[in-house]
Amino acid sequence: MILLYTFQRKNPYIGGTILKKFILPFIVLMSVLLFIGCSKNVDEKTKTFYIGGIPDQSQSVQSDSMNELAAILSEATGLDVQYKEVTDYAAVVNGFARDEIQLAWFGGLTGVQARAKVKNSVAVAQRIEDPNFQSIFIAGIDTGIESLTDYKGKSFTFGSESSTSGHLMPRYFLTQAGINPDTDFTGEAGYSGSHDRTIELVANGTFDGGALNIYVWQRYVEEGLIDLSNIKEVEESPEYYDYNFTMRSKEDIDAAYGEGVFDKIVEALLAVDIRNNESLNKYFNSEGFIPANNEQFALIQETAENLGLHHVKD
Repeated sequence: MILLYTFQRKNPYIGGTILKKFILPFIVLMSVLLFIGCSKNVDEKTKTFYIGGIPDQSQSVQSDSMNELAAILSEATGLDVQYKEVTDYAAVVNGFARDEIQLAWFGGLTGVQARAKVKNSVAVAQRIEDPNFQSIFIAGIDTGIESLTDYKGKSFTFGSESSTSGHLMPRYFLTQAGINPDTDFTGEAGYSGSHDRTIELVANGTFDGGALNIYVWQRYVEEGLIDLSNIKEVEESPEYYDYNFTMRSKEDIDAAYGEGVFDKIVEALLAVDIRNNESLNKYFNSEGFIPANNEQFALIQETAENLGLHHVKD
């Protein structure tokens, strides 16, 4: 710039022409590019990382817990982590597929469905209880139902159609017991939409029986939220892998949020103290999270494929 100024003093016309035609446009262009580059860096640092979860319990309970988890992950990673609330199971799967949610709390079935939609996505964490998960079958106290075979000729409700513990595995175990859920109930099987709603519908006599997440049932019993003079436990299912946090691929996450962010999120999740956090414990009801991997859900995938439930519509 000093040379240009000296040259312009000696050659005012030529120097001014060069300045207007070449130097000033160049300076403006470089300023714009620098601004864009800085803006991109700022965007990457402040870009929101969204978490979500299948709405399997009370909306208020889940919202409080997931917002609390988002705050914990934000503090641990330095990211802007926000909870994105959705209305149904399929919306979480599709939101994950569209990259509107980067980390989601899925059941076994929805996790399988989501990972089928997003290449290289991976199950990264689960609760201590999830490798040994169970469903529980319940019934109205005066229905005469004492075992799975007694559901024949009775009315019955599952949870959400996309629920592992509230539909997929109960349907599988009923089939194993010789009950065809499509033909052996009185009327069509119901779909309550959530585990707590299943309890409510059986307790008030809308349905004779139903099936749900065993841990939701146990929490309701322990907290005295149900009247056991109206409803009873019939049978616990065998164990299977169920819930999990699934995240988009390491390549996708690190490219969008910065090198090493994928590992930071996993590390932060595994360090969460669920039991000593009231909001988290009310929803997750566990001692903590442990690592998970895609291979653990092979039985869920096989069962879903056999029952034609392995895909979710957009």
